[in-house]
Amino acid sequence: MNILVTGSKGQLGNELQELAPGFPEYQFTFIDIDELDLTDEKKTGTFFQVNSFHGIIHCAAYTAVDKAEKECNQAITLNANVPKQLSEIARSKGMWIIHISTDYVFDGIAFKPYTEEDQVNPLSVYGNSKFEGEAAVLNSKAKGIILRTSWLYSSFSNNFVKTILNKARQGGDLRVVYDQVGTPTYARDLAQTILTLIPEIKKKNKVELFHFSNEGVASWYDFAQSIVELSGIKCNIQPIETKDYSTPATRPLYSVLNKGKIKKQFGIKIPYWRDSLKDCIEKIKTSGTY
Repeated sequence: MNILVTGSKGQLGNELQELAPGFPEYQFTFIDIDELDLTDEKKTGTFFQVNSFHGIIHCAAYTAVDKAEKECNQAITLNANVPKQLSEIARSKGMWIIHISTDYVFDGIAFKPYTEEDQVNPLSVYGNSKFEGEAAVLNSKAKGIILRTSWLYSSFSNNFVKTILNKARQGGDLRVVYDQVGTPTYARDLAQTILTLIPEIKKKNKVELFHFSNEGVASWYDFAQSIVELSGIKCNIQPIETKDYSTPATRPLYSVLNKGKIKKQFGIKIPYWRDSLKDCIEKIKTSGTY
């Protein structure tokens, strides 16, 4: 089975590359912007005329949440228009597609874990662009799944874990918001789940929406405290409110995802977020990437 993976240089793409040898039954092609600019519709169309795949794992996305407030067109192009074209190509060629979305499609006012059926109401350009991407994939009549995830981190690329580690090592106090609550998710756990579920996903006759994050709940402050604790770095972290840390994009105050559907349908077990964070930090220490 030939599978295309987009966004190969990002957190999830890198994790998929590292795990791929454990799935020798699949032949993966990993691409990023250097190999193909997905925002170029003509080049993308030509690429799929020349190359043949059974499925697409679409990881590429515009993820600069705050920059998206000014770069609206770029965010919409990559997060909405590209998934639309890819899902339409998948449908026309009989491929399945796995599309990655985000908890930021919710407004965070419900204060209960969000299910796949709950109403979305994105508060930012980024969240809205990801919702438009979801809608395009769902309406494409392709087959596959959309996976909403949250607070993704990895030993690869830039992310909250690496930012906290780097700042903590520099000394001084850190200020982190405590009134935004969600679930940190190790990209490696998400990648492992994706690869494990491929046999089930290829059986789908439509696109279906699922939630996946690690188990448990945390604030960004809790997350930061755990990062320094598990790394052994001494650092004082001051809890602050969102109103005291202004950002261009508005974040949901509560975005915990209910994962009952994916666990029930596929029988998967999901690791607790602190256990996965510990694994990631050990890997970062071993690789010397901070």
